[in-house]
Amino acid sequence: MVPPLALDIDGTLTTPDGRLDARVFELLPDWEAPVALATGKAFPYPVALAGFLGRDATVIAENGGVVHVDDETTILGDPATARAVVETFLERGGDLGWGGDETVNRWRETEVAVSVDADEALLREVAAAAGGVEVVDTGYAFHVKSPDVSKGEGLVRVAEALDLDPGEFVAVGDSENDVSTFEVAGDSYAVANADEAATAAADVVLEAGYMDGTAAVLEALRAGREP
Repeated sequence: MVPPLALDIDGTLTTPDGRLDARVFELLPDWEAPVALATGKAFPYPVALAGFLGRDATVIAENGGVVHVDDETTILGDPATARAVVETFLERGGDLGWGGDETVNRWRETEVAVSVDADEALLREVAAAAGGVEVVDTGYAFHVKSPDVSKGEGLVRVAEALDLDPGEFVAVGDSENDVSTFEVAGDSYAVANADEAATAAADVVLEAGYMDGTAAVLEALRAGREP
């Protein structure tokens, strides 16, 4: 039997140039256990991916701010403080860094994403002054969010809804926002491209990066051997 999975998306199910790897559609549709997509992306993205995989939408989105499992959506993050921080950041001359692309934040319900090309020092200064808000660097964006939500807490809620123990899950990820997932999952794997925080928290650091590493884990689990 295969274990349930908690999988990050960017940097974990993708290629180095950010494209969704086609092996996702070979390995995940028939996975005979729950698959939780745990991501910093806005809620609609993992829901859409689950749909294209032909799977139930078991989703931890916005770094734990939104959890969807068993056809029920729970909003855990409070967007008010995060949005206030970003407003102050903009008033002080900051820029979200997305140009004219409004889709990055259009559907976010609990946080605001700021480009990694933005003024990080100013953003963190404003966030620290406001209190009650956290800035998480996923390598793809700075996520301004509530500090009391995380992917790990989302996984606990998913497991509870599915009548599973979080320790039954195998987690794969690449970023500091996956650390909390690694802490509650039974086994955790950081792909080779993972940042220092994820590498330090994972049980195993894989030799291969991106989907190459994730695929190696999934294929080993399916074959009944250690990745």
